Amino acid sequence: MTVTVLAILETDFVPDKALGRVMNERLQKAAFELQEVHLADLKSMGERNEDVVVYISYNPKYKIRFRVVNDVPEPIESLVGEICGNLGYLFWKTATVNVFKGN
Repeated sequence: MTVTVLAILETDFVPDKALGRVMNERLQKAAFELQEVHLADLKSMGERNEDVVVYISYNPKYKIRFRVVNDVPEPIESLVGEICGNLGYLFWKTATVNVFKGN
């Protein structure tokens, strides 16, 4: 299984550009760590042609939030949710992200 974590960088939520740059770098580092460390075990699960895509971003209170954006089996989605929850990430509860889930 291919695991991809994408940091959705914010451009207008921080009035100070230096702080925004630091926070976006932090988000990119968190995305890399989530993909390469915390979700690394998913690479051995499922078929080689399957993938899981996770978006992470900040909420208005600057907490990291996550969302699985593609169609994956429920156990995989639950495992991602558990791992992200243990890291203190919040579930992304919005319809504004392009979600590619099927029926």
